[in-house]
Amino acid sequence: MDVAKDIRFGGLKNPFNTNNIINKTHGDKVIWALVVLLTLVSLLAVYSATGSLAYKNYKGNTEIYLFKQIAFILVGIMVIYFAHLVNYTFYSRAATIVFGIALILLFYTLFFGVKVNEGSRWIRLPLINMTMQTSDFARLALFMYLARLLSKRQGIIKDFKKGFLPVILPVGLTCILIAPANLSTALLLGASCLLLLFIGRVSTKHILMTIGIALIPILFLISAAVVRHGKVKTEEPVVAVKKSSSSSLFVRVDTWIGRMESFIYGSKESDNDAYQVNQAKIAISNGGVFGVGPGNSTTRDYLPQAYNDFIYAIIIEEYGLVGGAFIMFIYLVFLYRCIRIFKRCPFAFGAFLALGLSFTLAIQAVANMAVTVNLFPVTGVTLPLVSMGGTSFIFTCLAIGIILSVARNVEQLEGKTAAQFAK
Repeated sequence: MDVAKDIRFGGLKNPFNTNNIINKTHGDKVIWALVVLLTLVSLLAVYSATGSLAYKNYKGNTEIYLFKQIAFILVGIMVIYFAHLVNYTFYSRAATIVFGIALILLFYTLFFGVKVNEGSRWIRLPLINMTMQTSDFARLALFMYLARLLSKRQGIIKDFKKGFLPVILPVGLTCILIAPANLSTALLLGASCLLLLFIGRVSTKHILMTIGIALIPILFLISAAVVRHGKVKTEEPVVAVKKSSSSSLFVRVDTWIGRMESFIYGSKESDNDAYQVNQAKIAISNGGVFGVGPGNSTTRDYLPQAYNDFIYAIIIEEYGLVGGAFIMFIYLVFLYRCIRIFKRCPFAFGAFLALGLSFTLAIQAVANMAVTVNLFPVTGVTLPLVSMGGTSFIFTCLAIGIILSVARNVEQLEGKTAAQFAK
């Protein structure tokens, strides 16, 4: 096979020709099938969850969000397709530059980003007038950079100064920059990275030390929630003090403590997060085993972010516990197929890259579903490939495209080996 053509567009003379696209689509076929399944589920769930909202905002046009989701899915599929045609070694060469850009964007977002709910998570993209959550880009860049570091330092990875510090410092810096506006994303990203470091042969005692340090702020939040709950019970009534915009970090800390308090002690009438969780419980209760049927959800009219953070509750309400278990099964199969790619890839960078990206997507899915069933405090993370589209959807598709790029090159290497063996 012509390597130069393969790196450009897989040897396609016209990459937009339908027959060429089908013939040149490689990689793990099961992952391709799972992507199609999840996007179909997304269409049904988003259309159902946004029907009333679209009717209210667009004067009876209930299909507007459906068409937007179709557009995002089509763009996402194209991103997956073209990303999987690029030789994955390109991502290794670009990793350092991309990670540097990600850090700059995180710094900019922290101080000048678009503020929503007291947190600065987004930057506004010029021309297209869309907001982008920079943590999604940073997560992708971090795993590219981390896979590169792990692959190059396997010989000294057990050494604290030469092996551990160079790989943990980028993780810590990225999580620290994300945490002020989005603590849950920072914690999930950190957990995914530590899991990859463990598989990358980093010393267990170094990983446990890192976990111990990371647990300090979490224990602080739990302690603060316990103390505040005790004060509320003994010193009612409590007057809420409105924080100024200059103390946004303290507002976020107060939000984190409130979420932890709500998770530990249950809901309060004025607690928006608890209200969302209670509505999600109602949706799950309504769904039962087999659900109320597609489009028949009633909780969607009362549940904020029913099309986004809590879309899993709408899926369970309409398709029952059977439908919810099926979605969970899809993500587990996706993770299994990515682990299979990791085991088959002969080169460390590709193996670590595919595994790291699969970990972060699977952990994000588990966290979203755990929040819905109240096994985890409210986080604000979306359900990959299912929640309503945005830049997060596109970055998820890019991550899957990179995983399929590794799988495609593994297939080519195995094909060459088989051909040489036959000779």
